[in-house]
Amino acid sequence: MTFTAHIAAALRQSEHRIVLTGASGWLGRATLDLLQNALGDAFAERVFCFGSRQAELRLSETQLIMQRPLADLANLPYQPTYLLHFAFLTKDRAETMQEADYCAANRAIRQSVLDALDPIGVDAAFIASSGAAQFADDMLAKPAMRLYGMLKREDEGAFAAWAESQDKSLVIARIFNLSGPHINKLPSYALSSFILDALSGGPVIVQARHDVRRGYVAIRELMSLAFALLLERRHEVLRFDSGGDDIELGELASAIAYRMNCSIERPCRSGGPADIYLGDDGNYQRLLERHGIDRVSLVEQIDETAVFLKRASTLGISQDSYA
Repeated sequence: MTFTAHIAAALRQSEHRIVLTGASGWLGRATLDLLQNALGDAFAERVFCFGSRQAELRLSETQLIMQRPLADLANLPYQPTYLLHFAFLTKDRAETMQEADYCAANRAIRQSVLDALDPIGVDAAFIASSGAAQFADDMLAKPAMRLYGMLKREDEGAFAAWAESQDKSLVIARIFNLSGPHINKLPSYALSSFILDALSGGPVIVQARHDVRRGYVAIRELMSLAFALLLERRHEVLRFDSGGDDIELGELASAIAYRMNCSIERPCRSGGPADIYLGDDGNYQRLLERHGIDRVSLVEQIDETAVFLKRASTLGISQDSYA
């Protein structure tokens, strides 16, 4: 898995340190994988990762990376830095924790990172928000979605306030649906669930009885764009949604089944309101074009995710929610 070539080259030429929080989650592991491939021997001296605890992160059979506790972030020496903030207790934890505890934990993570930004020399930061932020005030959304979305929206506002007050660069992506290596929480995502069905010989099972519409982007495409925007260092706050072509889950299942030579099963459709979770694809596409990043097709996304899942059992995929 690699960044778009000219972005990888620009990263190699940059002298900025790169710091990740929430390194053990899907975005963190995928970004570390991309950075290791881009930076080669310089990776160890330029990339530093932090998470809920000290741990060894296994990216492949041969790749082991040390994660440090988030509490150590502020101890980094001052140096021009790009920071990618992925640390967050995700929606599944909102469903199992007391609301007050969930809010306190995520706000503590946020404050730990905010307090470290200036002392360690962060010039530009990327914040991984969520499409759930648009549901923060939606009383029809499930309580866990509203709570998760509210806290993600709080993160957006807090980091934007830092960037505006310090004249720094900030990129905020509301992420909707991703594909690709290092996917975790496999039963929770339609894409991984369908591919696992196909890998076991099928059929691909679609449980939804109503329309469910999603748009997928490859994680290497999204992170190529994130670094392209960080490298610009525009001293402003730039916000965008991840995009992806609008596809109904039945169509996604059919594409996977066709690709992997199996059948699909779905209960009779019974109507009801559609479940739509889509970002602003038009703006996302314009950003890709501005930075010369080719879009990864859905077929490629399916293939890349399937290749990873075929060997996932040997990698010990993390189910950690501190992502």
